[in-house]
Amino acid sequence: MPLESPINSLGFAKAPADTRVVVAMSGGVDSSVVAAKLAEEGYDVVGVTLQLYDHGAALAKKGACCAGRDIHDARRVAEEMGFPHYVLDYENTFREAVMDEFADSYLGGATPVPCIRCNERVKFKDLLQTARDLDADCMATGHYIQRKMGVQGAELHSAADAAKDQSYFLFSTTQDQLDYLRFPLGHHKSKDETRALAAKYGLSVADKPDSQDICFVPNGDYAAVIEKLRPGAASPGTIVDINGQVLGQHNGVIHYTVGQRRGLGIGGLADPLYVVRLDVDKKQVIVGPKDMLATRRVPLREINWIGGGKLTDIAERQIAVRVRSTRPPTDAILRPISDTEAEVELLVAEQGVSPGQACVFYDTDSTRVLGGGWIWRGQ
Repeated sequence: MPLESPINSLGFAKAPADTRVVVAMSGGVDSSVVAAKLAEEGYDVVGVTLQLYDHGAALAKKGACCAGRDIHDARRVAEEMGFPHYVLDYENTFREAVMDEFADSYLGGATPVPCIRCNERVKFKDLLQTARDLDADCMATGHYIQRKMGVQGAELHSAADAAKDQSYFLFSTTQDQLDYLRFPLGHHKSKDETRALAAKYGLSVADKPDSQDICFVPNGDYAAVIEKLRPGAASPGTIVDINGQVLGQHNGVIHYTVGQRRGLGIGGLADPLYVVRLDVDKKQVIVGPKDMLATRRVPLREINWIGGGKLTDIAERQIAVRVRSTRPPTDAILRPISDTEAEVELLVAEQGVSPGQACVFYDTDSTRVLGGGWIWRGQ
């Protein structure tokens, strides 16, 4: 009896040449290295890049993902490594699924995270379906996160390089998606390893800078983008203290986020004040002392649970959570309300927890990502 083929680097019991991989190529160094590495290993690689918004605006912005220059760079890498590359027009989908909600969330006083919605509603939904339509065995991306096989199947784990870990932005990955996805860079211990591979393959993007801003927000100016998407939606109002005393005027709540201290235009006060709440209906920015930002109870909805079993199997469980992408996990208690709602109690209060942000769950005894949910105001 012939022996079964050895498991290849992507986990399939067949030769790389018989394994088709669709690589989501943003035009940056990370996804380019993934595509080049798999092509060198002999996989049947197909590169796909999504055109997400207007070329003219994109070309004017450096470091933007899936802009005109990035599409050119992705195509060039495909030519250099000898695999096919396709560009799909997703402008309408991206605007409806990501940009519109981004604008409406800000106008509603929340602080959205559009990169999560892009992964959830575009890359890991429509693009993943395209990969299936192309009869690919899997889809690979350049995200820094690890996929490991556990007792019950594929698990999501934080990246080996904590500084590059992107688990916060991928918490909404479902089990079905995780079964199909691959993340070849997740085990890299530093970005230097990735750039060294880019140089080894002679890629034209080897020294390309990393993208820093949200792709459709030039120079981090959220308000300008929102005003463009929702003309006239930003209305002026007042800046008030916690007792309702008017301290100043503002040109729209979209210019402020919970936890903000600088740029309030209310100088001359004895103690520093922070934005503690946004009241959209009254067009008020409410400010107060720093200790008012401290939060221990965090209501969540739209929960995605990938920790095994059902979320409601246990009345409460000890986990670690991140309430912002820039903060390390902190100990907490998760109390499920339904399969998609829960309350998280932080054992140590966090400051600046804002509606619209994500709260991501981690196992306390490993690097496993258990899922997460969206922070909202609750009742």
